[in-house]
Amino acid sequence: MAFNYFDTNLDDLHEALQSGKVTAEQLTKDTFANIAATDADLQAFIRLHEEEALAQARDIDEKGDFSNPLAGIPMAMKDNIATNGLETTGASHILEGFKPVYDAAVTTKLNEAGAVVVGKANMDEFAMGGSTETSYYKKTKNAWDYTKVPGGSSGGSAAAVAAGQVPYALGSDTGGSIRQPAAFNGIVGMKPTYGRVSRFGLFAMASSLDQIGPLTRTVKDNALVMNAIAGFDKRDSTSAELEVPDFTAKLGESIKGMKIAVPEEYFQEGIATEVATQVKAAIAQLEAMGAQVDQVSLPHTQYGVAAYYVLMASEASSNLQRYDGIRYGFRSPEAKSLEEVYKDTRTDGFGDEVKRRIMLGTYSLSAGAYDAFFKKAAQVRTLIIDDFNKVFENYDLIVGPTTPTQPYGIGEEIDDPKAMYLGDVLTIPVNLAGLPGLSINAGFNGGMPIGLQMIGKPFDEATIYQAAYAFEQENRFFEQHPAVAD
Repeated sequence: MAFNYFDTNLDDLHEALQSGKVTAEQLTKDTFANIAATDADLQAFIRLHEEEALAQARDIDEKGDFSNPLAGIPMAMKDNIATNGLETTGASHILEGFKPVYDAAVTTKLNEAGAVVVGKANMDEFAMGGSTETSYYKKTKNAWDYTKVPGGSSGGSAAAVAAGQVPYALGSDTGGSIRQPAAFNGIVGMKPTYGRVSRFGLFAMASSLDQIGPLTRTVKDNALVMNAIAGFDKRDSTSAELEVPDFTAKLGESIKGMKIAVPEEYFQEGIATEVATQVKAAIAQLEAMGAQVDQVSLPHTQYGVAAYYVLMASEASSNLQRYDGIRYGFRSPEAKSLEEVYKDTRTDGFGDEVKRRIMLGTYSLSAGAYDAFFKKAAQVRTLIIDDFNKVFENYDLIVGPTTPTQPYGIGEEIDDPKAMYLGDVLTIPVNLAGLPGLSINAGFNGGMPIGLQMIGKPFDEATIYQAAYAFEQENRFFEQHPAVAD
């Protein structure tokens, strides 16, 4: 029984595996056949782990335990999440050939759930980029239009789900890297509250901003994956020691009386007309479904991008100093001294965008610039957090566009860092404040999807899922498929 991931969901796959309609091994074989048929064009995967995945699937079949909703179901892992013994490079030349000797916390949780990891999804190098064009290995395409970018940095994960290669994938989000590609590919992407999901085993870019989250076609699938990966981890000092709720519990509940805030700053200059029009229509639908919608102000939003790029680059500069050509990964064969090992390895091993951010961060942390840049950026971050706190005193959710534009052409903005950075203007504040945020498809313009972002109170992902599910069931945009489905 072959499954088309466009016409099924995790519940359907779970029932089929439990009833014996399909085995985990056969489902995994079908998944690899599907990837083989589409990925030469899509370029969503850096590498596949077919032998290991099939062995894992056979082991699950032998045990016969399909009690977990994810047991026996294939998925894709972003290439910056550690998998024991499986090459994991962060899409960078400097880690080419690196095989971790441990699993990330989320990998362990998925293994315990019985998930089958089929391969590593492409991404921007070390998650630095917004289009999956900075990868050392390849450029992933948008599932709806192969001339467009899939967004980034989790573009490979998003494209693989949107193109029906896998039913779900994991990504990471530092300033929008789950939500922006989810918006560009018309799927559901959740950036959980900071501390909800362990960062242990995630290649760090900016440790105070990074979070791992799921990308799926539907809201319920997303909530099911969150059930599996969330939870306290003593190996992560920032992990929140809180009980994990059932994120599916409020699905199907009415949103009547829910108080939704719409920031005026999310519809100012720079937001494309077609995006604003579609998102406003979506907000009107939420209001028609019974939600109370009011306009509010988040006045320090305008400083978010500037503050983020100082803080993120500073933390990245510190985190990436570990890649020195000594301990693991690539070492320049031309180096003749210790200084040359450091210099030549990083010169040859890092791409331009990574070098740009390392230099920006190193400067921001220098003695002469620390007070003028890093300290002020940290103070602006506090102001942004205060803005959100004030709104959430009276509202359940904040809603607006996920991105200021629809997907742009491959090669169109890669040489304009400023334009690329401004693409995250609506997602960055969520990371600075450590809040949960989800992107769901709000509809289409010109055949391309537009994202609706829902932002919640800390550790209140359940309310986001409740509202997103209600909107999804009202519109059922997930039933529309990209051309690759044909």
